[in-house]
Amino acid sequence: MADFFAAHRETLNHALQAISARGYWSPYPEMPSGKLYGETAKDDGEAAFKAALNGKFALDQPTDGRWIGAEVSPYGFPLGITYPAAGVEQLVAASEAARPAWAAAPVETRVGVALETLHRLNRRSFELANAVMHTTGQAFLMAFQAGGAHAQDRGLEAVAYAYEELRKIPGAVLWEKPQGKNPPLQLDKTFRAVPRGVALVIGCSTFPTWNSYSGFFASLVTGNSVIVKPHPGAVLPLALTVKIAREVLSEAGFDPNLALLAVDTPEAPIAQTLVERPEVGIVDYTGGPAFGSWLEAHAQGKQLFTEQAGVNSVVLDSTDNFKGLCGNLAFSLSLYTGQMCTAPQNIFVPAGGIETDQGHKSFDEVCQGLSTALDKLLGDADRAAAILGAIQNEATLQRVEDGTRLGEVVHASARVTHPQFEGARMATPLLLKVEAGASEAYEQECFGPIAFVVATQDAEEGLARAAALAKGKGAITAGVHSTDAAFLAKAEQAFAEAGVSLSENLTGQILVNQSAAFSDYHVSGANPAGNACLTDAAFVANRFRVVAVRRPHAA
Repeated sequence: MADFFAAHRETLNHALQAISARGYWSPYPEMPSGKLYGETAKDDGEAAFKAALNGKFALDQPTDGRWIGAEVSPYGFPLGITYPAAGVEQLVAASEAARPAWAAAPVETRVGVALETLHRLNRRSFELANAVMHTTGQAFLMAFQAGGAHAQDRGLEAVAYAYEELRKIPGAVLWEKPQGKNPPLQLDKTFRAVPRGVALVIGCSTFPTWNSYSGFFASLVTGNSVIVKPHPGAVLPLALTVKIAREVLSEAGFDPNLALLAVDTPEAPIAQTLVERPEVGIVDYTGGPAFGSWLEAHAQGKQLFTEQAGVNSVVLDSTDNFKGLCGNLAFSLSLYTGQMCTAPQNIFVPAGGIETDQGHKSFDEVCQGLSTALDKLLGDADRAAAILGAIQNEATLQRVEDGTRLGEVVHASARVTHPQFEGARMATPLLLKVEAGASEAYEQECFGPIAFVVATQDAEEGLARAAALAKGKGAITAGVHSTDAAFLAKAEQAFAEAGVSLSENLTGQILVNQSAAFSDYHVSGANPAGNACLTDAAFVANRFRVVAVRRPHAA
């Protein structure tokens, strides 16, 4: 039997160092290069994806004989893939039966299985990129990076945190209490990490791997079995993940039902039924606040980790690089057509304008600068396709079309034709301007390519409104532009109290949207946008409990 832990020990050691140092590190190359992944990797990955279309996905796991699946690529064609389905009772029973031997295994064994799974996922990054691209609508490069390498980074980060927490627990100790002149009291104590049970990972439609890998691998390493319930519109990336994990588990001598895929349909969802099962002890959820609120009310007694909707804001006070500011914000609004949970929605600008390196810019001139930057960025069809990708859900496109009633149009959304896929669902961002008092327009998340330029009395009011929205409605990111150190200090304090990470004066290639594994704490867990962080110690430590055995010491 292969010693997966020994094979990947160096990677684990680097990961343990990285989560402490918080600098840049990644073992998984983010560029789709043949020199890094093999000269035929691109063609092999595309061929594997195409071979899966219009067929049954081979996944040797418990099934009731049904095959379901109705994924449609946002680029305009049905995938035609069906997956083996099973009833909730069947899935939970199989998951429960697999768990005891896994929980009893040394943590190094579980870590080794996780690391080998991540390694194999990385080697199939081109195949995963195609799967992510044609279920989420992400452009290929983003799908390769966010759906592949960066998702794998997040999984590895969770493995490192889990290993670090588990190795703090001593296996056995001799406990001695001095008794003065008398012999000390002595007890032999052994400690055992006990998993919570079956872990349920509920995937989302826009970032199925990036948002799921942290919970998936954290639960496995801490000794839990895992059932993955993908979004019906984005099954393939997680089906591939589960399949690879099952192969590694089998090779390591464990029941592959430690990782199970639970497919459903919008007409017959099973997530609620799974959550309510007493065997389920952990729930990881990424998605909208409607189901998130249901989970908070009904997942009592279970460990719940959520990432939900947020209203991300940027506050403009002043800048020494107006062109860079506009270009950076235009890219942030356009990347994956605004479908990132980190994308800015509200841009608070003083009604009297801001001071810049180009002189004073009025409120309308700021709006025009953003609109011009969007047009320049997306004016070339190939570049637009690479940045925008496609819109995952038809409802998001409809929201853009209906959004014009929410404010005065600064930059109209326009349909875009993809150079390769005529049926792609694409549109440029809609930019609206509103008065600060019209908060009903912008105080809720408008998911997708919709953003508001909000006229405030001054930058102080913009900061106050942005921080209040983050605290009350939730936010994952915030941005500020100012040349005033005192104002930046106020912003840092205000957003810290609102529980949201802040980016200051971004005018180059780094976007407020981006979150780096091993360095950034994605979601603080300190406002309504989510109750957990990807990734910190709390994200893994509550996936197990410690029990002890005490006995008199045998001399």
